[in-house]
Amino acid sequence: MNILDIIGPVMVGPSSSHTAGAARIGQITGKLLGEPVKTAKILLHGSFLATGKGHGTDKALVAGLLGLSVDDRRIPESFELAKERGMEFEFGSISLQGAHPNSVKLEVTGVSGRRLEVIAASVGGGRVHICEIDGLRADFTGEAPTLVVYNQDKPGCVVRVSLKLGLAGVNIATMQVYRDERGGHAVMVIEVDQEVPADCIADLERESGIEKVTYLCLDER
Repeated sequence: MNILDIIGPVMVGPSSSHTAGAARIGQITGKLLGEPVKTAKILLHGSFLATGKGHGTDKALVAGLLGLSVDDRRIPESFELAKERGMEFEFGSISLQGAHPNSVKLEVTGVSGRRLEVIAASVGGGRVHICEIDGLRADFTGEAPTLVVYNQDKPGCVVRVSLKLGLAGVNIATMQVYRDERGGHAVMVIEVDQEVPADCIADLERESGIEKVTYLCLDER
């Protein structure tokens, strides 16, 4: 058992699930987008919707989208900071079937026009679970560098992705593969032990049958 399982994370805010977890969801979403967020539509579900305002969930989500960490003292001022940086945001409600009570759907657009949709849940103690990306199932925590590879469901894609990672010296920790239907669209969620080099990601994007690559980089440099 980790000490954080007992005392919770070092954070700003009254709740590890409603504040720290919310900030982490926003931060991971921003990292997956790969560029500064220009606009964000934030749709709250369940307990996030019912009690989130009192716990600062709204401010924590915006803070995370701005790149602030869970212990950043500027979290309570995130709305003002977003205005200063030119980030527009709006809140709404959503009912997500079968979702964890502390769930949110984020629809974000970056400064280049890139768009991303993420459904995520805060599961307690500041931990989060990324459930969907762009309407396709995902299943990861954001605690390790993670590749999300969208591809056509045809033979060879998984092998080619694994080979390129191996040649780049990247070890696969876990891999999950999902598809919407046979021969349709598929997604690989790959957690790795090392950061994936940018040229490796570029090579993956050029591979036949691969439609999109989204990468969660944890390197703060």
